[in-house]
Amino acid sequence: MMGTMSTHTGSLKKSGASFRADWLDLPTELRFPLIAVALVDISAKIAMWFSLARRPSGRVRGPKALWAAVSLINGFGPASYWLFGRK
Repeated sequence: MMGTMSTHTGSLKKSGASFRADWLDLPTELRFPLIAVALVDISAKIAMWFSLARRPSGRVRGPKALWAAVSLINGFGPASYWLFGRK
């Protein structure tokens, strides 16, 4: 049992190191656009959460909790809220 746990933990460490190595292997021309896309996605989610928090329930189509869950879908969630979720 102990051997299995240490093997599993070791594979998790390898995957983290592998991700870092993969990121560092990307050319700079690809890293900056990926960072920009991630920042836009995070900004859209934050704006959506602020809108949900401040908007009365009567001015939101459907339950607010549902829209908060939908926001976890990258790109699609915030866009769908801005297009369809507000009255």
